[in-house]
Amino acid sequence: MAMDLTPAEDELLDSENPAVRKSMELLVRLGDIYGAEEMVEIESAQASGISYKSIGDPGVEFLEGFAEEGAEVQVQTFANPAGMDLERWEEMGVSEEFARQQRRIVGALREMGIVVSFTCTPYLAGNLPRRNEHIAWAESSAVSFANSVIGARTNREGGPSALAAAITGRTPKYGLHLPENRVPSRVIEVEADLDSQSDFAALGSWTGRIVEDGKPYFAGIDRAGTDDLKALGAAMAATGAVALHFVGGVTTDDDPPADLEVLTFGEAELEDEYGDLSSTEDTDLIVFGCPHSSVEEIQEIAGRLEGERLDRDLWVCTSRSVKSWSDRMGYTDTIEDAGGMVLSDTCNVVAPIEELGYESTATDSAKAATYLPGFGDQAVKFDDKLSLLEEAME
Repeated sequence: MAMDLTPAEDELLDSENPAVRKSMELLVRLGDIYGAEEMVEIESAQASGISYKSIGDPGVEFLEGFAEEGAEVQVQTFANPAGMDLERWEEMGVSEEFARQQRRIVGALREMGIVVSFTCTPYLAGNLPRRNEHIAWAESSAVSFANSVIGARTNREGGPSALAAAITGRTPKYGLHLPENRVPSRVIEVEADLDSQSDFAALGSWTGRIVEDGKPYFAGIDRAGTDDLKALGAAMAATGAVALHFVGGVTTDDDPPADLEVLTFGEAELEDEYGDLSSTEDTDLIVFGCPHSSVEEIQEIAGRLEGERLDRDLWVCTSRSVKSWSDRMGYTDTIEDAGGMVLSDTCNVVAPIEELGYESTATDSAKAATYLPGFGDQAVKFDDKLSLLEEAME
């Protein structure tokens, strides 16, 4: 059944602007595949797949060609992390050729009107949706946070579909845009004590593998801060493509349906997950900020490193805007005096880490621990921030 398009949407489909026409054709095909009856207007978008590591030369040519055809976003659109810190790429060890190609991508994004935010946490950098607002976001952890914590509505878009939605200002109304699809599918009874952000990440990693693309409801979590929820959602998105979850008493006051299967996450599961996410004890790089670090996380790292010195490299990845606050508060200087680097625009998953001489990474991110062996050819140690820093001090 073909979608019911409005007159305005028919005009987009017949637009003389080739970028607009192609975008609308893509969205109509997508809607047909998923059985959408209509489009819905969106208030913001998030463009992913903009690291040169991820898209290579064909991706660069596509984005430049789209911009040349007249592509221009119609809603606030933030860019996902790039493959390097745009100002400190040489210090990272990134090659001149990689940097040149990444700058071409930046130029194409600017020409299309995309905010070159280069962050996976747009909600911490100025793109904060409202509850029940329809959006088209692409980065997995941001999608989870937007749906689950903020209460906005988005499917897990691919890079091309998110860009098409940004250019047309609409997306097919299916999946998580529909209220009937935003209900729990499984209950996770949390009996383990969650004492750190990495504990929340371990819970998310375990849950993602168990429920796959379901919608878990967590019971038994007494408290969870913004960074805890960020880590929880990112891990589930990495291991199970989970785009929506519920934390009873924290993100929702509603009870789950009475007939759902209940699974238990206890101390044994928590301990096992730490072991499953680790493949080494010896590391040459510590990375925090996947998803991008908040000011509070950077403050915690700086507080522990005050007057200390690290015996290995440290990256703290964050958005350019959050780093500016860290600079003003003196947190950046403290971390870098200890031998670390506070990097903007990128993270260790989308940076060409395998070309920079690193073979093993320590992290408190279950998402990074899941992706790095495949995306960066890294052995990984997973643990909480303070424990990893303690081990790395001279």
